[in-house]
Amino acid sequence: MERYIGLMSGTSLDGVDGVLVEFAGNRCMVQCHQSVPFQPTLRAELLALNSSGPDELHRAALAANALARTYAQVVRALLADSDLPAYAIAAVGAHGQTVRHRPGLYDGTGYTLQLNSPALLAELTGITVVADLRSRDVAAGGQGAPLVPAFHQQVFGRPGQDTLVLNIGGISNLSVLAADGRVLGFDCGPGNALMDAWCQRHTGQPFDAAGAWAASGQVVAALLQRLQAEPFLHQPPPKSTGRDLFNADWLAAQLEGGSHWAPQDVQATLTEFTALVCADCVQSHGPHSDVLIVCGGGAFNQHLMARLQALLPHLKVQPSDCHGLPAQQVEAAAFAWLARQALLGAPGNLPSVTGARGARVLGAIYPA
Repeated sequence: MERYIGLMSGTSLDGVDGVLVEFAGNRCMVQCHQSVPFQPTLRAELLALNSSGPDELHRAALAANALARTYAQVVRALLADSDLPAYAIAAVGAHGQTVRHRPGLYDGTGYTLQLNSPALLAELTGITVVADLRSRDVAAGGQGAPLVPAFHQQVFGRPGQDTLVLNIGGISNLSVLAADGRVLGFDCGPGNALMDAWCQRHTGQPFDAAGAWAASGQVVAALLQRLQAEPFLHQPPPKSTGRDLFNADWLAAQLEGGSHWAPQDVQATLTEFTALVCADCVQSHGPHSDVLIVCGGGAFNQHLMARLQALLPHLKVQPSDCHGLPAQQVEAAAFAWLARQALLGAPGNLPSVTGARGARVLGAIYPA
């Protein structure tokens, strides 16, 4: 039995999810889960660092230290919850916080940048840390994202049957697990990021609980048409995206001239936009499955889930809880799996997903 901890802080910037996972062969069993929200000042700084600004290097270094301390807080909570000592954990998979994602651009290689201080995390926890999980794939010509489809194949794949896994975090991504073992995966487009930003701006709440505010509004057809014209949505995979594209400035440009639109109608339209983006990807790349497994924060948005089901009537749209792994735990568990792959010297990427030149061992290891 091998024990790993996986940590996830994603595009939604709501905080850190952590899981303690036991692996036995290919079986993955989550033993406990902890979440710690970001302090408002850290969240604001991480969001600000997604855009160019003064003294970025200094600010990014300090934000990375603060992030590592938040990670360590989650690790300590997991150890206390499981009543295990640090030495019982083989490694922590700590993805970091993406603040720039530009694979393939500028010089033909581009880059992806995740804020993190894995050396500090190793010092604070006394556990080996595996970090920097995307850059090797980018160096090999890949997108560096999404990385979760390989894990989805391990835990949700059904031999002889096509299966679809949709992760709706700040950005949405789809894994197509084919009956013959092939895997396709890519970023669909926005997930919760735009909905959360609009909700925070107009209600003061960090997200639209259960999608109730969106459900109270009406979809604005003209706005929806603008949103759907975004070129990224029409690119073929492999592809990945983030706040570099789908951010407040992008949304403001789409809303230009729409000051007469009611805020709840804009929220309804943003929710419908996310649902349509995801449904279009499912219909284009995974038409033969009978189930769509949904994980990430979007699985808790009842209005969004209802819209997905309405748009995809031939599928059972179900949260991953119905398939053995709670929706909020899937991505953190994936980074525990990726840490294990690194320590085993086994590949963590899928070239069919990222477009890399081949399979690669991902991550940098910071020994305890």
